Amino acid sequence: MARWLPRSTDLTRFCQKLNRVKTLEDDMMETSFNRCLSTIDLTLLGIGGMVGSGLYVLTGTVAKEIAGPAVIVSFIIAGFASLLAALCYAEFGARVPKTGSAYMFTYVSVGEIWAFLIGWNVLLEYMIGGAAVARAWSGYLDSIFNHKIKNFTETHVGAWQVPFLAHYPDFLAAAILLVATAFISFGAKVSSWLNHVFSAISMGVILFILIMGFVLAQPKNWSTQEGGFAPYGLSGIMAGTATCFYAFVGFDVIAASSEEARNPQRAVPRAIAFSLGLATGAYILVSVVLTLMVPWHTLDPDSALADAFYRRGYAWAGFLVAAGSICGEYRQRWEGTAHLPCLGGWEQSLFWSLPSSTCPSAMNTVLLSNLFSLPRIVYAMAEDGLFFQVFSRVHPRTQVPVVGIVVFGLLMALLALVFDLEALVQFLSIGTLLAYTFVAASIIVLRFQQQKGDVPAPVPSSQPNPEPHEGPSRGELKEYESFSDKLQLVDRDKSKEQREPGQLKAAFEPYLEFLSDFYPGEVVMVAVVTLMVSAICLCSILVFGNTHLHLPTWSYSLLLVLFSLGFLLSLLLIWAHEQQHSTQTFQIPLVPLSPALSIILNIYLMLKLSYMTWLRFAIWLLLGLLVYFGYGIWHSKENLREPRPQCVSARYVVFPGGSLEERVQTVQPSSQPATRLPDTDTDDCKR
Repeated sequence: MARWLPRSTDLTRFCQKLNRVKTLEDDMMETSFNRCLSTIDLTLLGIGGMVGSGLYVLTGTVAKEIAGPAVIVSFIIAGFASLLAALCYAEFGARVPKTGSAYMFTYVSVGEIWAFLIGWNVLLEYMIGGAAVARAWSGYLDSIFNHKIKNFTETHVGAWQVPFLAHYPDFLAAAILLVATAFISFGAKVSSWLNHVFSAISMGVILFILIMGFVLAQPKNWSTQEGGFAPYGLSGIMAGTATCFYAFVGFDVIAASSEEARNPQRAVPRAIAFSLGLATGAYILVSVVLTLMVPWHTLDPDSALADAFYRRGYAWAGFLVAAGSICGEYRQRWEGTAHLPCLGGWEQSLFWSLPSSTCPSAMNTVLLSNLFSLPRIVYAMAEDGLFFQVFSRVHPRTQVPVVGIVVFGLLMALLALVFDLEALVQFLSIGTLLAYTFVAASIIVLRFQQQKGDVPAPVPSSQPNPEPHEGPSRGELKEYESFSDKLQLVDRDKSKEQREPGQLKAAFEPYLEFLSDFYPGEVVMVAVVTLMVSAICLCSILVFGNTHLHLPTWSYSLLLVLFSLGFLLSLLLIWAHEQQHSTQTFQIPLVPLSPALSIILNIYLMLKLSYMTWLRFAIWLLLGLLVYFGYGIWHSKENLREPRPQCVSARYVVFPGGSLEERVQTVQPSSQPATRLPDTDTDDCKR
């Protein structure tokens, strides 16, 4: 029976396949796409993905029910937390100007299977996001016509009472997605132009709100008579931060568009910084004017801005704001009418976790953002061989992945047509946070890896003329003639004043000498894994320790201290190694501290999600693993690049001292495992 068990060498080779990284081309600016997007184009794409429901719904809801006027502080903290993730995307987008966003960043640094799972979850995120916004668009238009569209469909087509399905087929939402798909297929320049138009309208509405809001501001609304600035204290501010964090999801569209940027090394970091800064500023300023216009405890969460203008006597201003509203029930008091229901409760919660918008023009930018990014991520996966090759085709005239645009546009339309998205929408949160986590970890791994030009060249052999069987026809086998050659090869790094990335810093070598024998970057990789495990355990204790686990105080405190120490020690161990400093592209500061903070924050927010979300997420991951092991692992381009096993010819001297002999063994060629060779000449290729 033992013969059916896999050998250790087979298991090692299988694990190496799962964790192989992508080989980048020498010229990363070469692409099948049209590099036509400027910094302004990318910035407006990012703003369109981020500026959304927070301006119309989220600000009022968090201010009244969670944080009060201190919602301003919540947005500031949430903006800082998003900045940590955004800086990681900015560094990768500049260094690896290829489409694929988090999928590509994970592939070039962590490994293939992790990259596939990230890409697999991002696909679902964009599909559900686009379908949800289309249904919201449909609900808005339906409310304008007094729900005649819904009534007509239910009368002539029928209503459904099936779990996970909508109450009726939403043909209008499907049609909206098909029209948007047609525009996206015309090319990146057309998509960018449309985004400019809708973004300009959206920013015009925001500017109008700010000007009118500051004119009507009353500082007394922050006074103690109205409850003060932070009526819910620090706990309310942090609870508001967790909610406000999702308002900034959407900047990854910039990284996904880096292969179509004219100068990605400069445009991508700048666009991410500008868009995140403008979005954060807009959220903060709107929160200020909203809580200064009327007392925070009198806000209407469903239509806070429109209701605030109406109550100050500016019905026309409230009408302009409410004319673009699609969330909740807004009161048309200026017409003396009753409530006009627009969207249900689940759709309100939907927009808490979506980068959507309540202004139709801004909502159009969200549709464009989803339909723009999704086919490009599919293209990147197909180009690498991990997804079906048909999606790697680029139209020769429009220079866009038209097959992916059409297919996934149709899938989005199908989701919006028949599915009730309430049960699926939380996928957006967990998928985004998982992508943020892996991108942050990838930054640490990549920063402590040797660059392509940093790999030491082999030391020339002392034998001037190799034997015929050792020439190029035999694969140019390297022959190590004497121990002095190998000693020079082993110790060449120590003779350098400048250490390579991934090596232990000279200042720490006397204290951590046992780590000097590892390959550069090997210790850092182990430390990153330990850091993530410690972060998961630490956040689990924080989230579940008192509620679900009911731990005693002493064990709760002890576990917090142990996992915090594990996290900090891993962080210090990473910092004790050399990292890449000489680069011409943007680099995130304070590595590894900044990515580590992003990791622990994202894990904490993921653990705050419901168990049903994790269950659905696990099912989706299982489906992804079936696709990967059924197709991706066999068609991966990296699988074709793997070198064939080669024979090694080596001649060396073995000394009785064990330490010297071990140092000899470490210089075996990388294509073969470091095995102990006989004391005499060997040449397996002759046999």
